[in-house]
Amino acid sequence: MAVPKFVQIPPQPLERFEPLLGAERFAPFERVAERARREFAGLAIWHVSSTARGGGVAEILHALLPYVRGAGIDTRWVVVREGEEFFTATKRLHNNLHGDPGDGGELGEEERRVYEATLSSSAAHLGRLVQPGDVVYLHDPQTAGLVPAMKELGARVVWRCHIGVDDAGRLTRRAWDFLRPYVEPADAYVFSRTEYAWEGLDRGKVWRMPPAIDPFSTKNQELDADTVEAIVQTIGLRDGPPEAAPVFVRGDGTPDRVERRAELLREEPLPSDARLVVQVSRWDRLKDPRGVLECFERCLTEPDVHLALVAPATGAVADDPEGAAVFGDVAESWRRMPVEARRRAHLVSLPMYDLDENGAMVNALQRRADVLLQKSLAEGFGLTVAEGMWKERPMVGSRVGGIQDQIVDGESGLLIDDPRDLPAFGRAIRLLLDDAGLAARLGRAARLRVLDRFLGIGRLTEYVELVASLTSR
Repeated sequence: MAVPKFVQIPPQPLERFEPLLGAERFAPFERVAERARREFAGLAIWHVSSTARGGGVAEILHALLPYVRGAGIDTRWVVVREGEEFFTATKRLHNNLHGDPGDGGELGEEERRVYEATLSSSAAHLGRLVQPGDVVYLHDPQTAGLVPAMKELGARVVWRCHIGVDDAGRLTRRAWDFLRPYVEPADAYVFSRTEYAWEGLDRGKVWRMPPAIDPFSTKNQELDADTVEAIVQTIGLRDGPPEAAPVFVRGDGTPDRVERRAELLREEPLPSDARLVVQVSRWDRLKDPRGVLECFERCLTEPDVHLALVAPATGAVADDPEGAAVFGDVAESWRRMPVEARRRAHLVSLPMYDLDENGAMVNALQRRADVLLQKSLAEGFGLTVAEGMWKERPMVGSRVGGIQDQIVDGESGLLIDDPRDLPAFGRAIRLLLDDAGLAARLGRAARLRVLDRFLGIGRLTEYVELVASLTSR
């Protein structure tokens, strides 16, 4: 019987945002925190997810929950630890919700039996912890089946869906039909985009909350150019010992340094003067890493232009059983590239043993990039876009899902209408590589857009309003 795992949430003070926002913009958040402490006294707010690292849900919770705790609200996070058969079915649900067939398997009675039987043990363990009146956030398809059990405990239940498509087809509706019996009894449904709200759900229960980043996390904190170069060398993308120290500040405020190497598939090291295009994502077919390689090979033939495809090491993401297979396919595509293109393309799998160290690695690679790319075929939100925008990097993204909510085309990045249009991606990337003034202007506007719309503290008001609406019933 798999026991859910508690994730430690070190509290962070809201006050660290005041210098960033200014006193006038910060003051309303202090009032919201005071209201929450007063109204939620004695309640616990539980978040239940399928992983604490390596995916967008984990990133979102790491960006928000420390500040909720810092505001004096009793917030807890547990991760369900289930088996391979369960995660195979839920990955199929994940793909279908994106309109993608995934492994092409069924969502029938056998999958429903596995889904319910597996979650029953997690429900039993949570039943000994959750008290009547508590609020339980259940994240994505992996935890939707817990809704009825949490309702029976007398909890107020929120189902948070981080994925979806603008136009639902047969596969998406198949996933809806599988999940609907579990989801419907929830007291509220939260979607990243209004367009993702399912047909047939009670619209009075629907809330829209875009994800957000923590600007002070190791993944987003400021790094100077020497430190960026030192981290890139330490992980092995560039050869030679670093001239500076590969240092960063941990989430608890203590200094540390990057020491581990990445798992690299490359012909030769990245030259110091290379112009670098970077995409950061999981090894996931919906992120189209093979399409990125093909675009690079066909459209970006300049000898000083390099590509880094960056992802968590496949063994580190427990709820994504397809990751290793996708990486294998990408590696095979890389090996088939002509030598001239292959020597400029680098596959980078980052270790996940230490989340702060991993965040520092991602941070450095995004800051080293001349252009950041998110060539997703489908996307729930795409938090790596906001991360790159915060670092003032020019971004090229697909006009799909939440990417189009973050990037304003021509103002804070460039959007490509058809995610499979390789020449269009190539032209956009080359434009930014060749026009330093345009790249800098888009980068500055990108950071301001994240400051206005996609910082974690900006979700605090919505979070408190939702919980208050449930506890006041």
